[in-house]
Amino acid sequence: MNVFIPLVIGVLLGYILRRGEMKLNVEIPVSVAMLAMIFFLGVKTGEVQVNGLWLLGISTLFAVATIAGSLLLALGVRT
Repeated sequence: MNVFIPLVIGVLLGYILRRGEMKLNVEIPVSVAMLAMIFFLGVKTGEVQVNGLWLLGISTLFAVATIAGSLLLALGVRT
């Protein structure tokens, strides 16, 4: 599904309504839509099967390598 078409239509509608006297309260529908999107994102995330221990190890290794690289670069730039 192309998301740009509804986005452009929404922007144009908002621009048209901004100039007119008619004001729409979209706070509640937007909040409901955001909560629904977060809920379905969680459902999709829960469906994915991952090896947690392997992922933790790789993530830790990547974090340590990133910190070490930053420190080495900082030391190299300082001197």
